[in-house]
Amino acid sequence: MKATVVDYGVGNLHSISKGLERAGARAAVSSNPYDVARAECIVFPGVGAFGAAMQVLRPAIDEIRDAITGGVPALGICLGMQVLFERSEESAGEGIGVLKGEARRLDAPRVPHMGWNEVRHNSDALFEGIEQDTQFYFANSYVCVPTEKVTLSETEYGLRFPSAVRKGRTCGVQFHPEKSSEPGLRLLSNFIRLSEGTA
Repeated sequence: MKATVVDYGVGNLHSISKGLERAGARAAVSSNPYDVARAECIVFPGVGAFGAAMQVLRPAIDEIRDAITGGVPALGICLGMQVLFERSEESAGEGIGVLKGEARRLDAPRVPHMGWNEVRHNSDALFEGIEQDTQFYFANSYVCVPTEKVTLSETEYGLRFPSAVRKGRTCGVQFHPEKSSEPGLRLLSNFIRLSEGTA
């Protein structure tokens, strides 16, 4: 499967592309929103700010939304998870909106949340082969607050928040699997298998 990684114009996308390739996908990077809308599988990486990311996506937001709701597999990582929701406190303007709810500023003693934290999951197929309370790497100042039942896992940092969500073939993780060693690679592999229909 070819996974198209969205380039918001900032950051190094090498690690997520390599992680996807190790997980069994072919990775391609694109900043063209119409390429994203036509992709076989979409990965929204955790790089940049909500407003800047949506500025890249906005010209084709209807097409991207239709592709995802129509069944094209999508994985949002950190910021990428947040843009799948309807809005964010970080910036004005709408998100893609395939998941109901919003991103809110993290209420914790120290923000941003940087480092390793436990993930308590519900044994969804996205976490197959990953032990309960495995630690993943986080780097975030905002967290998602869904208004529908999509939460797969929770993490505690200042408060308890959803650290992974899934709605059909649309998945989001607040942590960075590409920076989370073997458990992160396993999660990416699980996502690719779900996308291919082999999980």
